[in-house]
Amino acid sequence: MTAATTPQVPSLWAPLRVKAFRAMWFAQLGSMLGTWMQTVGAQWVLVQTPDSTALVALVQVAATVPMLLLALPAGALADIMDRRRLLIGVQLFQLVVGSALSALTALDLMPPALLLTFTFLLGSCLALTLPAYQASVQDLVPREQVRMVATLGGVAVNGARAVGPALAGLLLAQVGASVVFAVTAVAALVFVMVLVSTRQSTAAATLPPERFASALRAGGRYVRNSPVVRRMLLRVFLFVLPGAVIWALLPVVADQLLQSGSTGFGLLLGSLGFGAVLGAAVLPRVAARLSANQVLVLSAVLFAGSLVACVTVPSLPVLVVLLVPAGAAWLFVLMGITGALQVFLPGWVRARGLSTFNVVFAGSQAAGSLVWGLTAQWTGLVPTFIAAAVVMLAGAATVRIRPLPDVGHWNRAAVEYWPEPALTYEPDPREGPVLVTVRYVVAPEREAEFRAAMESVRLSRLRTGATSCALYRDGADPSVFLLVQLYPTWEEHLRQHTDRLTATDQEREERANALAVEEPTGTHYFPADPHHHPDR
Repeated sequence: MTAATTPQVPSLWAPLRVKAFRAMWFAQLGSMLGTWMQTVGAQWVLVQTPDSTALVALVQVAATVPMLLLALPAGALADIMDRRRLLIGVQLFQLVVGSALSALTALDLMPPALLLTFTFLLGSCLALTLPAYQASVQDLVPREQVRMVATLGGVAVNGARAVGPALAGLLLAQVGASVVFAVTAVAALVFVMVLVSTRQSTAAATLPPERFASALRAGGRYVRNSPVVRRMLLRVFLFVLPGAVIWALLPVVADQLLQSGSTGFGLLLGSLGFGAVLGAAVLPRVAARLSANQVLVLSAVLFAGSLVACVTVPSLPVLVVLLVPAGAAWLFVLMGITGALQVFLPGWVRARGLSTFNVVFAGSQAAGSLVWGLTAQWTGLVPTFIAAAVVMLAGAATVRIRPLPDVGHWNRAAVEYWPEPALTYEPDPREGPVLVTVRYVVAPEREAEFRAAMESVRLSRLRTGATSCALYRDGADPSVFLLVQLYPTWEEHLRQHTDRLTATDQEREERANALAVEEPTGTHYFPADPHHHPDR
């Protein structure tokens, strides 16, 4: 690419010019500030109790476990409900929980078990909020700005991580924990006000909303049968697992190696947050010049270097500077993949796909924290951080054999290109299971090409509703092939006729159909017992 053809670098701040998105973004920033301040406040309250070490550690557990338990159900709810109403309901609940937490703390009626319970409830609010928020905000901006939306989300999260603990520490010293906890309630109230004032148009639905259980299963089928999504989640796992060491053991580095106490820890944490914000500012330029896989490798090298610096640099000011690249690399990878997911996922399953990302991220961070914590206890800090850096670089090396696929040219717009089923029988939407077959006649010289093309079609069927799908050959006539698909209900198959298929699915199906010598023909079969419903 010559200088004359260098693409224009999109502005990171372009989405903030959209009034509705700007209001939602600041609401998210306030919510993230409240989350970090509540965590720090809870840890400070518990530091002053007996068995404080174990209790302080349980604060992170109570805040993280809800993401593992509730993210997938939250994604299903966000895809089948009105997202705005869901967010308003969750934020109202957070307002009640935050207000009760603040009031009971002010009255000195907050034992450790109750404080951990409130922390769990607030973590549940975050788990329920994230998929709905992530899926809805991209509808507020033009499609070409969706990746910037994801990056700005990272700015909000990491900016809050940098500012929240310091602000919480200041308020704790001046006015006490109850005021710190009140920020959570105020942030929820502001979020509700923004949601009430923000209107989003929704397309008229031709089918009734999915039921929760079937929506949850459909989301799982989509991820299992999407090689692109699975590859993105693998890259998240390989980066976050070794990277978790810095979040788990940075307080110990500050205390034992640098002997700088809580002040040093705050500076190091702020350095990571500043690095993430700086990384967000330069990410558009980096992404314009490097491929996604090159960004992954660069990020791993930067992060590994910062990990080594954590246990080899004895100077706090120098280490503060050397952690800035780690913060930038953290944002490069996570927000880059989040943005790619938001662009790639079809609207009908967007929140469920993003919730799977949240589960993989939270699970990798929790598992990494546990593994590196135990390793440090057995071998010490220096070998642990060196080992984590080696694992980080080894994970980056797998990019050669498990790279992120280039899907930027794929058309992810929803399309309706299947004709209406020509049936004389009128099935109930919940009737099932339903067997659908498509008959192909293929010339022998095109058989290999046809079978390769049909693999993409088969995965498309599995992603968009089929519980099983396989290609069969006629034993009497080897030129005849039958694609056999099974659906749990007639309604699940009808959803493929409406909003689940993308233009990419259409292109791949038309490519396979073109290899047949005659127009493929489909047939639908229903249970002989017309009253059979799989949910009964």
